[in-house]
Amino acid sequence: MDIKTVIFIGPQGSGKGTQIAKLKEVLEADDARRRVVDIQTGRRFRALAAKQETFAEEKVAHTLDTGMLQPDFLVAVLWGQAMVDQLDEKSHLLIDGFPRTVGQIPHLEDAFTFFERGRVDIINLETPEEVVRERMESRARGDDTKESIEERLRWYREDTMPVLEYYRAQNSVTVHDLDGTDNIDGVHQQILAALGLL
Repeated sequence: MDIKTVIFIGPQGSGKGTQIAKLKEVLEADDARRRVVDIQTGRRFRALAAKQETFAEEKVAHTLDTGMLQPDFLVAVLWGQAMVDQLDEKSHLLIDGFPRTVGQIPHLEDAFTFFERGRVDIINLETPEEVVRERMESRARGDDTKESIEERLRWYREDTMPVLEYYRAQNSVTVHDLDGTDNIDGVHQQILAALGLL
Protein backbone atom coordinates (compact mmCIF):
# COMPACT_ATOMS: atom_id res chain seq x y z
CA MET A 1 0.00 0.00 0.00
CA ASP A 2 1.16 3.51 -0.78
CA ILE A 3 1.88 5.82 2.15
CA LYS A 4 -1.30 7.68 3.07
CA THR A 5 -1.42 11.29 4.23
CA VAL A 6 -5.05 12.08 5.01
CA ILE A 7 -6.53 15.30 6.39
CA PHE A 8 -10.07 15.08 7.78
CA ILE A 9 -12.16 18.23 7.43
CA GLY A 10 -15.72 18.77 8.60
CA PRO A 11 -17.59 20.68 11.28
CA GLN A 12 -17.29 19.46 14.85
CA GLY A 13 -19.80 16.69 15.31
CA SER A 14 -19.36 15.37 11.76
CA GLY A 15 -17.71 12.21 13.09
CA LYS A 16 -14.07 12.82 12.18
CA GLY A 17 -12.63 11.24 15.34
CA THR A 18 -14.76 8.12 14.95
CA GLN A 19 -13.81 7.74 11.30
CA ILE A 20 -10.10 8.25 11.97
CA ALA A 21 -10.22 5.43 14.53
CA LYS A 22 -11.91 3.09 12.03
CA LEU A 23 -9.49 4.00 9.22
CA LYS A 24 -6.54 3.52 11.57
CA GLU A 25 -7.69 -0.04 12.29
CA VAL A 26 -7.82 -0.83 8.57
CA LEU A 27 -4.35 0.60 7.90
CA GLU A 28 -2.82 -1.18 10.90
CA ALA A 29 -4.37 -4.50 9.85
CA ASP A 30 -2.87 -4.11 6.37
CA ASP A 31 0.70 -3.87 7.69
CA ALA A 32 1.27 -4.17 11.43
CA ARG A 33 4.92 -3.15 11.00
CA ARG A 34 3.99 0.26 9.61
CA ARG A 35 3.09 2.99 12.09
CA VAL A 36 -0.15 4.92 11.71
CA VAL A 37 0.36 8.39 13.18
CA ASP A 38 -2.97 9.84 14.28
CA ILE A 39 -2.86 13.55 15.22
CA GLN A 40 -6.08 15.09 16.50
CA THR A 41 -5.45 18.55 17.89
CA GLY A 42 -8.86 18.82 19.55
CA ARG A 43 -8.09 15.80 21.70
CA ARG A 44 -4.67 17.26 22.55
CA PHE A 45 -6.18 20.60 23.53
CA ARG A 46 -8.76 18.90 25.75
CA ALA A 47 -5.95 16.98 27.48
CA LEU A 48 -4.16 20.27 28.19
CA ALA A 49 -7.35 21.89 29.46
CA ALA A 50 -7.98 18.99 31.84
CA LYS A 51 -4.66 19.66 33.62
CA GLN A 52 -4.95 23.42 34.18
CA GLU A 53 -1.59 23.42 35.96
CA THR A 54 -0.02 26.20 33.89
CA PHE A 55 -1.17 29.58 32.61
CA ALA A 56 -1.24 28.17 29.05
CA GLU A 57 -3.43 25.23 30.13
CA GLU A 58 -5.83 27.61 31.88
CA LYS A 59 -6.03 29.74 28.73
CA VAL A 60 -6.72 26.66 26.60
CA ALA A 61 -9.52 25.60 28.97
CA HIS A 62 -11.10 29.05 28.69
CA THR A 63 -10.99 29.08 24.88
CA LEU A 64 -12.49 25.58 24.71
CA ASP A 65 -15.36 26.64 26.97
CA THR A 66 -16.15 29.62 24.74
CA GLY A 67 -15.67 27.83 21.44
CA MET A 68 -12.92 30.19 20.30
CA LEU A 69 -10.23 29.06 17.87
CA GLN A 70 -6.90 28.24 19.46
CA PRO A 71 -4.01 30.48 18.32
CA ASP A 72 -2.10 29.33 15.25
CA PHE A 73 1.24 29.10 17.07
CA LEU A 74 -0.14 26.72 19.69
CA VAL A 75 -1.84 24.51 17.11
CA ALA A 76 1.47 24.28 15.21
CA VAL A 77 3.39 23.47 18.40
CA LEU A 78 1.08 20.55 19.20
CA TRP A 79 0.96 18.91 15.78
CA GLY A 80 4.58 19.78 15.04
CA GLN A 81 5.82 18.07 18.19
CA ALA A 82 3.66 15.04 17.46
CA MET A 83 5.16 14.73 13.98
CA VAL A 84 8.71 15.16 15.28
CA ASP A 85 8.13 12.47 17.92
CA GLN A 86 6.28 9.90 15.83
CA LEU A 87 6.53 10.32 12.06
CA ASP A 88 8.93 8.33 9.90
CA GLU A 89 9.27 7.87 6.15
CA LYS A 90 6.99 4.80 6.06
CA SER A 91 4.22 5.99 8.39
CA HIS A 92 0.67 6.67 7.38
CA LEU A 93 -0.48 10.06 8.70
CA LEU A 94 -4.06 10.89 9.73
CA ILE A 95 -4.85 14.48 10.68
CA ASP A 96 -7.87 16.11 12.33
CA GLY A 97 -8.10 19.66 13.63
CA PHE A 98 -5.69 21.47 11.32
CA PRO A 99 -5.39 23.41 9.22
CA ARG A 100 -8.47 25.20 10.49
CA THR A 101 -7.58 28.49 8.84
CA VAL A 102 -5.88 29.42 5.59
CA GLY A 103 -3.15 31.04 7.71
CA GLN A 104 -2.20 27.63 9.14
CA ILE A 105 -1.64 26.05 5.71
CA PRO A 106 1.95 27.29 5.05
CA HIS A 107 3.23 25.72 8.29
CA LEU A 108 1.67 22.38 7.42
CA GLU A 109 3.02 22.54 3.87
CA ASP A 110 6.50 23.20 5.30
CA ALA A 111 6.11 20.09 7.45
CA PHE A 112 4.94 18.00 4.50
CA THR A 113 8.01 19.11 2.53
CA PHE A 114 10.31 18.34 5.46
CA PHE A 115 8.80 14.89 6.05
CA GLU A 116 8.69 14.15 2.30
CA ARG A 117 4.94 13.82 2.08
CA GLY A 118 3.82 13.98 -1.56
CA ARG A 119 0.21 13.13 -2.26
CA VAL A 120 -2.37 14.35 0.22
CA ASP A 121 -6.00 13.21 0.45
CA ILE A 122 -8.63 15.34 2.14
CA ILE A 123 -11.74 13.65 3.49
CA ASN A 124 -14.41 16.35 3.59
CA LEU A 125 -17.33 15.13 5.69
CA GLU A 126 -20.16 17.28 4.40
CA THR A 127 -22.65 17.47 7.25
CA PRO A 128 -25.44 20.09 7.59
CA GLU A 129 -25.33 22.37 10.61
CA GLU A 130 -28.62 21.09 12.00
CA VAL A 131 -27.21 17.54 12.05
CA VAL A 132 -23.92 18.40 13.78
CA ARG A 133 -25.71 20.72 16.19
CA GLU A 134 -27.95 17.85 17.29
CA ARG A 135 -24.98 15.48 17.56
CA MET A 136 -22.93 17.89 19.67
CA GLU A 137 -25.85 18.64 21.98
CA SER A 138 -26.41 14.91 22.57
CA ARG A 139 -22.80 13.81 23.19
CA ALA A 140 -22.64 15.50 26.63
CA ARG A 141 -19.09 16.82 26.41
CA GLY A 142 -18.27 19.57 28.90
CA ASP A 143 -17.21 22.14 26.30
CA ASP A 144 -20.33 21.59 24.15
CA THR A 145 -22.41 24.46 25.49
CA LYS A 146 -25.02 26.04 23.22
CA GLU A 147 -22.88 29.18 22.89
CA SER A 148 -19.64 27.32 22.14
CA ILE A 149 -21.38 25.12 19.56
CA GLU A 150 -22.67 28.15 17.69
CA GLU A 151 -19.24 29.80 17.84
CA ARG A 152 -17.54 26.71 16.45
CA LEU A 153 -20.08 26.45 13.64
CA ARG A 154 -19.47 30.12 12.81
CA TRP A 155 -15.68 29.77 12.62
CA TYR A 156 -16.05 26.59 10.58
CA ARG A 157 -18.12 28.52 8.01
CA GLU A 158 -15.88 31.57 8.00
CA ASP A 159 -12.39 30.17 8.60
CA THR A 160 -12.30 26.49 7.60
CA MET A 161 -14.44 26.44 4.45
CA PRO A 162 -11.84 28.62 2.65
CA VAL A 163 -9.23 25.95 3.50
CA LEU A 164 -11.18 23.47 1.37
CA GLU A 165 -11.32 25.91 -1.53
CA TYR A 166 -7.56 26.44 -1.30
CA TYR A 167 -6.87 22.72 -1.43
CA ARG A 168 -9.23 22.13 -4.37
CA ALA A 169 -6.85 24.25 -6.47
CA GLN A 170 -3.72 22.25 -5.54
CA ASN A 171 -2.50 19.56 -7.95
CA SER A 172 -0.92 17.44 -5.21
CA VAL A 173 -4.12 17.31 -3.14
CA THR A 174 -7.33 15.35 -3.79
CA VAL A 175 -10.46 16.53 -1.97
CA HIS A 176 -13.07 13.79 -1.48
CA ASP A 177 -16.51 15.24 -0.69
CA LEU A 178 -18.40 12.60 1.30
CA ASP A 179 -21.87 12.40 2.83
CA GLY A 180 -21.36 12.87 6.55
CA THR A 181 -25.04 12.21 7.31
CA ASP A 182 -24.68 8.50 6.48
CA ASN A 183 -24.35 6.05 9.39
CA ILE A 184 -20.90 5.31 10.83
CA ASP A 185 -20.28 2.21 8.71
CA GLY A 186 -21.64 3.93 5.63
CA VAL A 187 -19.23 6.85 6.02
CA HIS A 188 -16.40 4.40 6.68
CA GLN A 189 -17.13 2.59 3.41
CA GLN A 190 -17.19 5.92 1.56
CA ILE A 191 -13.75 6.73 2.99
CA LEU A 192 -12.29 3.35 2.05
CA ALA A 193 -13.60 3.75 -1.49
CA ALA A 194 -12.24 7.30 -1.78
CA LEU A 195 -8.79 6.19 -0.65
CA GLY A 196 -8.74 3.10 -2.86
CA LEU A 197 -8.77 0.70 0.08
CA LEU A 198 -11.71 -1.50 -0.89
